[in-house]
Formats: sequence, structure tokens, C-alpha cells
Amino acid sequence: MSILRNVLAVLLGAIGGSIVNMGLIIAGNSVIPAPAGVDPANMESLKASMHLFGPEHFVFPFLAHALGTFAGAAIASLVASSHKITFAMAVGVLFLLGGITNTFMLPAPIWFVVLDLIAAYLPTAYAAGKILGGSR
Repeated sequence: MSILRNVLAVLLGAIGGSIVNMGLIIAGNSVIPAPAGVDPANMESLKASMHLFGPEHFVFPFLAHALGTFAGAAIASLVASSHKITFAMAVGVLFLLGGITNTFMLPAPIWFVVLDLIAAYLPTAYAAGKILGGSR
């Protein structure tokens, strides 16, 4: 039963974190609209127009990645029956892999890629696991 609960922890963490991530991306498009003529729902439009984006356009993507990972890791930590930080970190690794994949799909500025990959995923997953899971 413990194994099933731990697997469920990672699955629910990935789903919950993804919901938070997408919610923040959608909210971000309302708060800081994409440059004129860019369709943020279309990957090809984003690729072709990435050079038009200023630093302000990367605030919500970073927050989405960091807070989505934190939320997912928090869920995993709360649901897991043991090794709570480990399962929180597993969610962090899943989100990091998504972030790495995203760097190949969208030509974001190097400063954002470095900041995002270093600060948004594993540190927030660890923080969630430590805060909510303790050392168990």
C-alpha cells in the first residue's frame, strides 16, 4: 500500500503542479500581454516572435515554473507515505525535464534559460519537500 501511495503522490503532484503552472501562464497573458501580433497559444507564433519579448514577458513563465513545481512537490510531499522529500524532488525532476524540453522548443534568451533551469525547479521542489515533509 505504501508503494501505491508514493506513486500516487508523484502522479498527483505532477497533475496539480501542471494545473498551477498553466493557470499562471494564462493569468500572465492577461497581466502582461504578448507583443502585438503574437498568439501566445500558438507555438509557431511564439517561436517566430520570441525576439519581440522583453524581460517583463518572462516574469510569469518563471513564476509558473517555480510555483507550479512548488505546488506539485508540496502535493507529493503531503501524499507520500515515506521519503517525502524524495518524492517532492521526483516531481521537481519531472518539471525540470519539462523545462529542459521547453528550452529546445522555444528560443528564449539565455539569461532566462539559465535562471529558469537553475532556480525554478529543484530548489522549489526541495523547499516544498522540506517545509511540508520534514526529514521523513
